[in-house]
Amino acid sequence: MALLSAVGGATWRCSGRLPARHFSGAARRGERPGGEELSRLLLDDLAPTPRSAGRLELLFGLSPCLLALRAARRRVARLLLQAGRSGLQGERAELLRAAEARDIPVLRPRRQKLDALCRSQVHQGVCMEVSPLKPRPWTEVGEAKPGDDPQQLWLVLERIQDPRNFGAVLRSAHFLGVDKVITSGRNSCPLTPVVSKASAGAMEVMDVFSTDDLAGFLQAKAREGWLVAGTVGCPGPEISPSSEIPITSCLEFLWDRPTLLVLGNEGSGLSLAVQASCQLLLTILPGRQLPPGLESLNVSVAAGESTVARLPAL
Repeated sequence: MALLSAVGGATWRCSGRLPARHFSGAARRGERPGGEELSRLLLDDLAPTPRSAGRLELLFGLSPCLLALRAARRRVARLLLQAGRSGLQGERAELLRAAEARDIPVLRPRRQKLDALCRSQVHQGVCMEVSPLKPRPWTEVGEAKPGDDPQQLWLVLERIQDPRNFGAVLRSAHFLGVDKVITSGRNSCPLTPVVSKASAGAMEVMDVFSTDDLAGFLQAKAREGWLVAGTVGCPGPEISPSSEIPITSCLEFLWDRPTLLVLGNEGSGLSLAVQASCQLLLTILPGRQLPPGLESLNVSVAAGESTVARLPAL
């Protein structure tokens, strides 16, 4: 069973077994979509996505869904807006208009249904069935010479595995003006809906690339004239005493050339091969003596603190 009543002058279009209501009239007249029309729509059950739609995942949250529609990198099968609201305003109205412009079916499941679909994640009453998003091969980065922009900054992530950490890193990177993100192809978190939600949708609009040979990538960029700066916690056993790589506080680092900023795994940090490919190691000094196990910051915090060094003093 699906939508129970039709509104005069409305256009209907079937998606699988469930008719999807389109609000073309109000949207084209420039009126706020979803007012009286939405209040008259009821949904008894949510039909499964047609098999012809292919492999899909459920993106959830207002910002991820809105930014995904704006970026148009994903194929969108259906937009799910929580039933029970008398009207849609602000970004929700914009979301509805964007879906209408792309002829995307809009359905209105109850909150309990969305909660179940999202496995109790915070969805804000908005979900979309979308095709997965994957990192692009680093060979598609394109030509970027150090002389093009002396303030270029690429963020390189080795084996970041927690999706919320990954998302928080992307959010900080986008806010602070990172130009590109490169991830290690193995043992790294994929670009999942949880990552997108944790990034507040930044994942949907950022350039994220991947390579299976991170050390080789760093060495190649160093030969092109880029500075490869790794990050470490408080200098300790993980830094070989015989290492000739200088360690500098982020507060003392002078950002005067295109740089690759490299962050390592949440637990083990940079691998020996990647660390050996760095020309400089940056660290954030603590404000007190720290007990074992607390010698470093969360990777997303470290990303923000390290990246902010490129910003001019306020």
